[in-house]
Amino acid sequence: MSVELQMLGWSVVLGLVYVLVAAAFGTWQRGLRWNAGNRDGEADPLAKYAARADRANRNFLETFAFFAAATLAVVAMHKAGAQTATGAQIYFWARVAYLPVYVLGIPYLRTAIWIASLWGILQMLEALLR
Repeated sequence: MSVELQMLGWSVVLGLVYVLVAAAFGTWQRGLRWNAGNRDGEADPLAKYAARADRANRNFLETFAFFAAATLAVVAMHKAGAQTATGAQIYFWARVAYLPVYVLGIPYLRTAIWIASLWGILQMLEALLR
């Protein structure tokens, strides 16, 4: 299996981690009764760590679709190589770092990590489109 597909598979696992972390923080704030209930009516707005985890989760979902599409296109078009493998690994490891940095509230580092993940996708696209 190519490095790109391995990173795609691990990114799916990472996406589940993002979902579970956001859910755990939401449950921690709102309580198990709310999480296990029907959730009828308006929920209290998420605050601090729970809100950050939720935003990080949504941000992951926004970038993952582009990463997945680029990865599948690179593999399908037989454009995989050192550049795309590096791009996929940079995307994955940047997204690993992004969640704790966002939840802890480190603003400039969070932005730098997001840019790194974007750069990983752009490396894959550059190889695909040349």
